[in-house]
Amino acid sequence: MNRRDQPRCSSVKPFAVVMCLFLASSCSASAQTFDPRDPRSPLHLIRVIELPGVKGRIDHMALDADGKHLFVAENGSGSLADVDLASGKIVRRIDGLHQPQGVAWLPSQWEIAVASGDGLVTFYRGTDGRQVATLSLGADADNVRVDPRNGDLVVGYGSGGLAVIYPATHRVIGRVALPAHPEAFELLGAKVFVNVPDAHKIVVADLDRERISSTLSTGLFFGNFPMASDATGSRIAVAYRTPGTVSVLDAQSGATIFSAPICGDADDLYFRRRQLIIVCGSGAVELIDQPRHHVRVSTQRGARTGVLDRISDHLLVAVPSRQSAAAIWEFSFR
Repeated sequence: MNRRDQPRCSSVKPFAVVMCLFLASSCSASAQTFDPRDPRSPLHLIRVIELPGVKGRIDHMALDADGKHLFVAENGSGSLADVDLASGKIVRRIDGLHQPQGVAWLPSQWEIAVASGDGLVTFYRGTDGRQVATLSLGADADNVRVDPRNGDLVVGYGSGGLAVIYPATHRVIGRVALPAHPEAFELLGAKVFVNVPDAHKIVVADLDRERISSTLSTGLFFGNFPMASDATGSRIAVAYRTPGTVSVLDAQSGATIFSAPICGDADDLYFRRRQLIIVCGSGAVELIDQPRHHVRVSTQRGARTGVLDRISDHLLVAVPSRQSAAAIWEFSFR
């Protein structure tokens, strides 16, 4: 989505006026920016894992249950890389995929699930990368999540839907219709929060009843792509691309707890205890210790996806081949 001009405060409703004034004043004070090799940086670059021959965009990533393998959706190259994090080497690469986007590790099956732009969800054996099954959702299979209650795979797809897949049989066992294509979503029991940027909404649905419960308008904000929930399930964070903003919502009421300006082109977002981590394609990782302490660590332009390894407490960021060869940058926190 292209960045749009910020609307004039005089033309919007009272709540929007407050937010407009907030953004106008807050954006003028940029976050302190660090080089990742600076000893004062809160994120320290400890390793670069090369992705030889990878061209174009890199999409989402996933870790196995023990945090020993990293699976990388090499969207532009039509491949999935299996990286052994102990050695920092690619142990296998699965080729022939059409715009792989979402990746999930299924511990109950010991399988990797990959959602692709052609609408296919393909399952591979974790031990050797052999294809186990494939199913079609019609178009644009994208973000994926594993339901912690039962291990089901939930996939956003098409012009508006979530599909629930039972991994043991690789079959769709439920669907939720949405008003437009879903981006990131978060599962809180049966409740699911879904970013639907083309409809300018955050949709709240009941996954078990397969119906929408409520919708939240994004108001003046556009491009709500990444989303995260905290460990307690009481807060939801949503990052917007236009204008670059993160908002933290109360998961029960949907009320905004606070908002803050962030770097541009955000595509991944995590809670690390009470800290927010936003990975931005403008070439930065934003760290916000709620609600005010705010720093930025430089990466490279286009590096907009990452994964937080909660076992090692490391952040892994995918850097496409623009200024240098494609790679995974691994960071530790200070």
